[in-house]
Amino acid sequence: MAIYKVLRYPDERLRTECVPVTDFDDEFRKTADDMFETMYKNDGVGLAAPQVNIHRRFVVIDCSEDRSAKLVLANPVIVSRSGTASIDEGCLSIPEFRAKVKRSEKVHVRAQDRYGKEFELDADGLLAICIQHELDHLDGKLFIDYLPQFKKDRALKLMRKIEKEEREEGKR
Repeated sequence: MAIYKVLRYPDERLRTECVPVTDFDDEFRKTADDMFETMYKNDGVGLAAPQVNIHRRFVVIDCSEDRSAKLVLANPVIVSRSGTASIDEGCLSIPEFRAKVKRSEKVHVRAQDRYGKEFELDADGLLAICIQHELDHLDGKLFIDYLPQFKKDRALKLMRKIEKEEREEGKR
């Protein structure tokens, strides 16, 4: 298993619109498995391919506490939405920053699994929020794009502070 480096805001590669997955081969499945390991190592519940500099339309998600509900969504499309929900969201690409974002409470999604088989899924609660958050990444959108400018500025300031601290730590 490989652990990928997670791109961090404001890296422009996070703004890349992804292309569809066309090959559901062993390499694709290994990449998905490595993304799960990367996500778990970083205490995440979701990770989109562009966050690890892979610009294909797929995400991995596991909202379970015991890491037993692995979900690969390739070429996902939200077919319908209903209700509204708002929770404090975070992102592995913007560590240590959280903010409330208004999302749909329930979503119905069509996607392909790790073998290319099409399926549909109804999700609500944390899973629905996570799906929406991760699918935004596939279109180059970050959760902070839903926030007022002063909060975006705060996120950027925090990221610059973290980057500076990490550079200084690397010098030791």
